Amino acid sequence: MQEINWLADGLYLEEMSPAQAKLLKKVEEFQTYITNNQQFITNYGERYRNGERIATGFVESMVNQVISKRMVKKQQMRWSQKGAHLLLQVRTRVLDGDWRSTFERWYPELKSQAA
Repeated sequence: MQEINWLADGLYLEEMSPAQAKLLKKVEEFQTYITNNQQFITNYGERYRNGERIATGFVESMVNQVISKRMVKKQQMRWSQKGAHLLLQVRTRVLDGDWRSTFERWYPELKSQAA
């Protein structure tokens, strides 16, 4: 973050050409984006030093295999693009542990039945 601040400060001039002003504006937009999303940005250096995975290629490969198998025209029970997208949203919520709260928000009576 400090480097972005230095870059923005270094680009600022009292008199700027349109190209310089455009570059400064883009750097400031990037600075705002990083500031607003800092909590969601993965520190890959820290993950690497802790021996944690830093690549998701194996996950993406598996997802692509499953989806492409179900979306081919020769498949008897073929998925539509919308259906595949909705299924992935549900699966992501299940893996994140958010599915029950989402389902209870849609069906409040479920919460009272579970208690």
